[in-house]
Amino acid sequence: MNAVSRQVSTRRVFHIPGYDPMPPRRYRELYRTEGAAQAAISGYEIGVKADKSDATFRWTVGARINGHAVLSQVDVLVWADIVKGSMAQSIPATYAQLVQTAWTYISTGTLRRLMWMRKGPVIAALYPVVMLLAQLSLALIAGALIGGWVTDLLINGLRLVGLSQGAVFDVVAWVAHALGWACLIGVTVFVLRWFKARDNKLFAYYLMHDYAYSARLRGEVPPELDARMKAFEAIIAQALSEDVDEVLIVGHSSGAHLAVSIIADLMRAGHVRADGAKLAFLSLGQVVPMVSFLPRAQRLRRDLAFLSTSDDLTWVDVSAPGDGCCFALCDPVAVSGVAPKGRRWPLVISAAFTQSLSPARWKALRWRFFRLHFQYLCAFDQPKDYDYFQITAGPVLLADRFAGRKPSGARIDVPVSKYTSVLP
Repeated sequence: MNAVSRQVSTRRVFHIPGYDPMPPRRYRELYRTEGAAQAAISGYEIGVKADKSDATFRWTVGARINGHAVLSQVDVLVWADIVKGSMAQSIPATYAQLVQTAWTYISTGTLRRLMWMRKGPVIAALYPVVMLLAQLSLALIAGALIGGWVTDLLINGLRLVGLSQGAVFDVVAWVAHALGWACLIGVTVFVLRWFKARDNKLFAYYLMHDYAYSARLRGEVPPELDARMKAFEAIIAQALSEDVDEVLIVGHSSGAHLAVSIIADLMRAGHVRADGAKLAFLSLGQVVPMVSFLPRAQRLRRDLAFLSTSDDLTWVDVSAPGDGCCFALCDPVAVSGVAPKGRRWPLVISAAFTQSLSPARWKALRWRFFRLHFQYLCAFDQPKDYDYFQITAGPVLLADRFAGRKPSGARIDVPVSKYTSVLP
């Protein structure tokens, strides 16, 4: 097929966020501001207009790139309400999650295997454990110090007035110790609540809930999320029946492994037609191994193997070693131990932050780990072949944009997971 006949003029884009409780409006505003910045840098035109949808959060993008006009409709497939529900845990429940999650990853040998590939995301996984234990320790120390001070103050006060023994002394001493314990408990609770109230800066509770959500069922999809994924599948299936040139599914972070199973179910159900829209999958900053390495992730492993051999799909996996919150350049199919013969996908490439960002920009972002995890959705001031806005709003199919592109030479594509069983 020649370049003219494959020219994109209309596109549907479905963005599946990661484990993010924030309202989807922020994704539209990020697209609007960063798209304008990238257009100014790269010399094209792009505009964003709010749109309405009952089932998704939607906006429309009009772009003119290399003289070609393109209209793209972007839908965020929202599961932030499920995330918020899973995060609505008490402080004691969060510490119970810490124990359960740590036990799951350590006892199954998954943590050790994950660390073999990339230490960055494993450190990110250990961070909430260390931070929450540090918070508990500080709270207990503060409580013990103040409780001990109150007890000593009362008992020493008795001695100052000449009471050092007898029934009155025994009663007051008992009361002093009771007040000391009450202070210990009260101060501990106060300090823990103080830390939790500032988790928008510390991210300890947020990350703990994130990892606990996947580990709770040892890699099996939670029922409420499974139901939402089926709803997403129906929405995308409708788009595949429309007269558009490309249906592009973007899975960011945890959204990547949701996308894998959604796309696999779409294809098995026959919604992808040879004479219909081209189906493309862009996984960004994926953390697939955090789930696929768990014992009961048979469904995800099956779907990874299924997609990897498909002729009806283009799958490009983009990550960067500079992103410490993802499994950078780790082929999710291969490392999960389910790569079949004839595997085609994914094409694993690097966003190369150190090259696609200027030295000044890289210096400004280098230690902002969470911001870097979203860089795939943002503008690059020294762009290379990865441009999120040309991919989602430009005139070239994902398949053509990366046709002939060699995978990153630094990718990890050997089996690592201990668990490789799949659903039939």
